[in-house]
Amino acid sequence: MGAEVSREGMSGETGLGDLPEGCLAEIMLRLDPPEICRLARLCRAFHGAASSDLVWEAKLPGNYSYLLGKVLENENSRGRKLSKKEIFALLCRRNAFNGSNTEFFLEKNRCLICISISSKELLITGINDRRHWNFIPTPESRFHMVAYLHQTWWLEVRGELEFCFPEGMYSLFFRLHLGRAAKRLGRRVCSPEHIHGWDKKPVKFQLSTSDGQFAQSKCYLDEPGSWIHYHVGDFISRSCNIPINIKFSMIQIDCTHTKGGLCVDSVSILPKGFQPAFDPVTFSTA
Repeated sequence: MGAEVSREGMSGETGLGDLPEGCLAEIMLRLDPPEICRLARLCRAFHGAASSDLVWEAKLPGNYSYLLGKVLENENSRGRKLSKKEIFALLCRRNAFNGSNTEFFLEKNRCLICISISSKELLITGINDRRHWNFIPTPESRFHMVAYLHQTWWLEVRGELEFCFPEGMYSLFFRLHLGRAAKRLGRRVCSPEHIHGWDKKPVKFQLSTSDGQFAQSKCYLDEPGSWIHYHVGDFISRSCNIPINIKFSMIQIDCTHTKGGLCVDSVSILPKGFQPAFDPVTFSTA
């Protein structure tokens, strides 16, 4: 008799899905966004908690309104219609700003910003002289176009960006390729026709910021046929609400020899330690 009563008292089983939504939200506050999305698939209670503004506002960078303004034409009216989860998802997409040649997205784990700047947005000495440079279409670029160098004595590529970065450390890269890639009979081939001069002198990379940070490095360009992210240097964002103006360059102006056969795709600004599409090249710091 006593045993039967005991079994009846245990008949109403409980599980994680019976936890209060507020309790589940407190747990999710301590998780990364990808982990929250995986938990949301467990049951209805987890899904509800994973959709709350409490959880996602804590994952958004402090200047998310500024970032949203880069995406939406009317930040105030549109922003009120979006949940914090929707805002987070929107910022994690690749969003063009300042025209179509610059884009950013929110890196999901650390909630820092990644930026790509097309070669079309860079100041390239001699770019209007078709004897030296021309823009060529390619599916190997995110922007579907790269600047191709036939030959020059004076290599100078410069760029500038002003942006409010979430607090953290960032790295800047140039994405370059020696040789002109194409497809023949369904296979990728690389033409070495114009590649020359890169083993004579190193290329100098440099960045500086409006708050006094500076970095420079240099290396010889090599590995024809491969896209390489050349690491220029690092900088720190100390306030998400103060814009940082970044100037960067790639220069090889030794006029004792010509150089050519170089594709300039883009410049990337990424959270420190975040791996670009290809591993960055390590080289000496000047």
